[in-house]
Amino acid sequence: MTKHFFEYYNNTILNHWDASAISDFDGEKEYTYGQMATEITRLQLLLNALGIRRGDKVAICSRNCANWAISFLSICANRGVVVSIMDAFTGEGVENLVNHSDAKALFVGQSVWTKVDIKKMPNLSVVLSVENFSLLFAKTDELTAIYDKKDQLFQVAYPNGYTRQDVAFPTDNLDDLMIINYTSGTSSEPKGVMLTYRNISANVQYSQETIPNSVGDNEVCMLPLSHMFGLVIEFIYQVAGGCHVHFLSKTPTPSVLLKAFKEVKPYMILTVPLVLEKIFKAKIFPALEKPVVKFLWNTPLLCKIVEKKIYEQLMEAFGGNLRWLITGGAAINQDVESVFRRIKFPFVVGYGMTECGPLICYDHPQNEVLGCCGKVVTRNELKINSEDPQHTVGEILVRGEHVMLGYYKNEEATNAAIDKNGWLHTGDLGVMDSEGRLFIKGRSKAMILSSNGQNVYPEEIEDKLNNLPAVVESVVVGRKGKIVALVFPDTEYLKKNNLSVEQQMADNLIALNKKLPQYEQVAKIELVDKEFEKTPKRSIRRFLYN
Repeated sequence: MTKHFFEYYNNTILNHWDASAISDFDGEKEYTYGQMATEITRLQLLLNALGIRRGDKVAICSRNCANWAISFLSICANRGVVVSIMDAFTGEGVENLVNHSDAKALFVGQSVWTKVDIKKMPNLSVVLSVENFSLLFAKTDELTAIYDKKDQLFQVAYPNGYTRQDVAFPTDNLDDLMIINYTSGTSSEPKGVMLTYRNISANVQYSQETIPNSVGDNEVCMLPLSHMFGLVIEFIYQVAGGCHVHFLSKTPTPSVLLKAFKEVKPYMILTVPLVLEKIFKAKIFPALEKPVVKFLWNTPLLCKIVEKKIYEQLMEAFGGNLRWLITGGAAINQDVESVFRRIKFPFVVGYGMTECGPLICYDHPQNEVLGCCGKVVTRNELKINSEDPQHTVGEILVRGEHVMLGYYKNEEATNAAIDKNGWLHTGDLGVMDSEGRLFIKGRSKAMILSSNGQNVYPEEIEDKLNNLPAVVESVVVGRKGKIVALVFPDTEYLKKNNLSVEQQMADNLIALNKKLPQYEQVAKIELVDKEFEKTPKRSIRRFLYN
C-alpha cells in the first residue's frame, strides 16, 4: 500500500517540531519543522483565499532556496498542481510554459521576474515573490485587498496560534495530479510531464524503506529543484524522515560544493557522473600514474595502502560523514566505477527519468555489479523489449506506480511513450541478467547503425575516449556512414605538457581504435571550442550535435 508523503510529514513535524528542517546554505533563511509547517499553512490559506482551488495549477520559477520548498509544499497542502519551471529558461520560455500549463498563480524569483512580461501571461491572477512572499502582481483590486489581509486570515483560522497538534496536511488525494514538470531533457522541445501524488509518494516511500534517514542527518540540495532528481530525492524524501536540507542557490562549482560538503557534512550526496569523473581526472588518476603509487596499486597486500589513502581522501572531500554516494542520469566511466568498487566506497549507480518521478532502478552498494545500475524498485516492473533480454539489447520498458499519467495537453506524445498495456517506453537500451540487474547500453535515439548493419552505442566509445589524455568530454555521432568523435580538449593539460592538440588527438584516435572492434572504428576526431551544452542534470544535449 502506498503511503502519502504527507503522512511522513505530519508525523515528522509532530515529533520534531523544534528540529532544523530547511535552510539556505548561502543565505539567511532557516526553518525548524514547526516554522516550516506554520509558513506552509499560512501560504496555503492565502492561496485558497485568492481563489486557487484543488486541482488549480500554480507555477514556481526560481533558483533553489528554502522558500522554493515552502512555496511548493503550500501548493500541495492546498491540493493543487505544481508547475515547476527551470529559472534558466529565457523570459519568453517561462511565459510560454506558464501559459501552456494554464497556471493561475506564479511564485517567482527576482531574477526571473525582471525578464518576463506579465502582459504576456494573461491567465495569471496573482504573482508572489519567492524571496519574501510579497505580492508582485494582482489582476484585480479585490485580490490585492485579500492579500493585504493575509495575517488576519491566519489569525482567524488559528486564534490560539498554530501548534504541532494542528498539523494535518491532506493525504487522501494520491491519484490527483500533483506536478507538471517542464524539462528540456535531451529532446529539442520541452514537454510537461504529469505526475500524481501517488507517483511522488511511491518514490518517497521506496527511498524511506531503502535508506531511512532521521533528525541529525544533513543533506546538501545542489541539483535544480525544477528537476525531479533534485526535487524528490534531495528534498521531499529527505524532509519526510527528519533530515536538515541545506539549499545551494549558487552554481555548484567544485569550490562551492567542497565548501558546502565541509560545513554541512552530508550523510548522502547525489550527483551526476560528470562531476565524479572530473574529480578523478584531476585528483585520483594522475596520482595512480606515479611510478611508486602505480607499483603499490598493482602489488598484492601493498595495494591496501593506496586503497586506504584514496578512500580517506574522497571521504574527506565529501565532508567526512558520507554514508551514501548516489549517481545517475548518465553512464559512468567504468574506470572511475572500478576504483570506487575496489576501495569499497559507499557508492551506488541508479537509473531513473522524469517520467517516473524519478526512480526506476537502484541497489545496495554491496550488491552492485560493475556496469549495472541495480534492479527495478518496488511497486514497479521492468522488462527488456527483445527476444533474449539477457544477451540481445532492447528498449527498456517500465510499468508501475512511478509511471507518469502522460504529457500535459499532448496526447500524441503520451500515446507514443505509454503503450496500451501501461508500459512506458523509456527510449533507453539495455540488457538484464538472470538476477534482474539492468545494464544500460545507451539511448535508442543516440544509437548509430554502422554501414554493415551493426548497432553502435556511442556512450561505450565515449567511455573509452574520455579516459585518453587531453579529453575533457566527447560526443560520438554518425555522419555519412562513418563514426566521428567530437572532443572538447583539455587545453591546460596540453599547455602544461607542451603538447600539440593535433598530434595528441591523432595519437588518441590510434589508441582509441585499438580498443574498438572493426565496426566501431572512429574515422576522425573533430575539436569543439567549448563544453557541450547540457541539461540541468548535466546530460549532454546530443540532438544539438548530430
